[in-house]
Amino acid sequence: MKYPLLFTLPLLTAFAQGADADRVGEVSTAFKLFGPNHKIVIEAFDDPRIQGVTCYLARPKTGGIKGGLGLAEDPSHATLSCHQVGPIRVPATLKEGEEVFDVSTSLVFKEQKVVRFYDQKRNALVYLTYSTRLVDGSYKSAVSAVPIMPWG
Repeated sequence: MKYPLLFTLPLLTAFAQGADADRVGEVSTAFKLFGPNHKIVIEAFDDPRIQGVTCYLARPKTGGIKGGLGLAEDPSHATLSCHQVGPIRVPATLKEGEEVFDVSTSLVFKEQKVVRFYDQKRNALVYLTYSTRLVDGSYKSAVSAVPIMPWG
């Protein structure tokens, strides 16, 4: 096959999108003459085990030729905001630090992950996002807490 990369690019681009996330919007942050602009992408996803919680993740997306082909490495920082959007039902057992969302941010080995903790003392769910790539001696991270309140 003369151009095997052409057939794998759509798969790579699909893999770079957040699994089970809805793209809410994006803004261009830097113009690129060739390929798409650098962007900040906002994605929404529901906690797969906790009904009534939606999180919004804003993360940078590298543009240019490499970014357009799915070959660029996205920066390692993101922001996270999680909210109660309906009645919350906490299962009897929850795994501490359970992964609720992840998205690939490079061709290999780098992901932006979101994990959940339950703060029973304060009756709140705490969500943490971090990059799996070590940056300057520490992981870039952001946290969001959702107090569990009566609904309706």
